[in-house]
Amino acid sequence: MRTCLVVDDSKVIRKVARHILETLDYQISEAGDGREALDLLNDTNPDVILLDWNMPVMGGMEFLAELNRLDLSVRPKVVFCTTEHASSSIRDALNAGADEYIMKPFDRETLKSKLEIVAAA
Repeated sequence: MRTCLVVDDSKVIRKVARHILETLDYQISEAGDGREALDLLNDTNPDVILLDWNMPVMGGMEFLAELNRLDLSVRPKVVFCTTEHASSSIRDALNAGADEYIMKPFDRETLKSKLEIVAAA
């Protein structure tokens, strides 16, 4: 079974993402910020990380920088999931190492297509 770590400070977004991802046969773990997500990485070893941009404690870009510094045998794919819609933000996220980008609010088909893209990468 594929695994996904959903990193978002909104419980509602995590709940919606969990519901969608479970229908796509993903096993889910959750974190409320980037620091919590880093702490979970060793235990969860996810295939994909669905990552929010703006969070307390550690935001998405800071998390991504820390993820890139880790010596992981297999790096999880990262899909930024955010309300940041400026083309410069999207470019910054992809240049920082994100594999894909999805806008909130999202639906099942959009999330599914982004996951299919990163799975093929």
